[in-house]
Amino acid sequence: MSTFPATLAKGMEDCIALQRSLGYQFHKQAASLRAFLRYVRSSDASGPLSQSLAVDFVMTGNFTPNGRAVCYGVIRRFAEYYAAFDPCTESFDRLALPRSRAVPPPRILSEEELHWLMAASMRISTAQPLRGRTVATVIGLLASTGLRSGEALRLDLSDVDLSTGVLQIRKTKFRKDRLVPVHATTLAALRDYARDRDLAIPTRTNSGFFVSTRGVRLSLSGLHYGFAQACKLAGINATASKALRLHDLRHRFAVTRLAHWHKQKADVQSMLPLLATYLGHARYSDTAYYITATPELLGLAAAKAFGEGVFA
Repeated sequence: MSTFPATLAKGMEDCIALQRSLGYQFHKQAASLRAFLRYVRSSDASGPLSQSLAVDFVMTGNFTPNGRAVCYGVIRRFAEYYAAFDPCTESFDRLALPRSRAVPPPRILSEEELHWLMAASMRISTAQPLRGRTVATVIGLLASTGLRSGEALRLDLSDVDLSTGVLQIRKTKFRKDRLVPVHATTLAALRDYARDRDLAIPTRTNSGFFVSTRGVRLSLSGLHYGFAQACKLAGINATASKALRLHDLRHRFAVTRLAHWHKQKADVQSMLPLLATYLGHARYSDTAYYITATPELLGLAAAKAFGEGVFA
């Protein structure tokens, strides 16, 4: 009986433990490695760890083209680590499955569409009103602050100051904490939600601000499911060529803010560092991308350029 899956499993767990000891969360990467291990076991592979085995796995899995490239990259980097313990491990070609750098255009909801979506969220569970109320409040928070969905769901009770309207964002994508002040209307919505949440679930065993109907922290999968239900009820995707994503609400916040600055005739370039800090971007270029994200922004920028004689 081959010992390859057993030794591979130990190598993976050691690698995962090492990455986490270095301060990396390594959740998605660990899940990818363990899914690959299940594939190795089911295919009765006898070793060694090879590029063809990794490619076979990602090509037969339910991945997007970029998802295949990302997963292959995780296995390739693990192979570099594992080669120190098993010299028979093959060297992986970095460009075997190149990742596309094309950024899909975001879908920006109008004010009316956002209103429909939030109203529909309230109707996703008539038997358990708190479920819809939670999804609607999270959607409103994402649209009004540009938070990442994971950042919103990781909010603890102590992270939300309902007096000052300042959120403490911890464990961000780039492991940097930041403070996010919210608009007065957003603060009012958060206060209303907290009141209704505590009335519905007076006794809780966790510190999450947004909760499921079981009183535990709302999960990302739970949010995605509720979001999909709300989109269907609102007819948001009925005639659209591109389904709305939760992350599109972050794009919507950014381009709405930029459009507002353009209309105020502000120096948008000088304001971008402020927006980058608010959004928690690691690089200025991540925020600069939003300048050309929508036709409205392009039109406003062009009008400003013509007005200043740039094209004269």
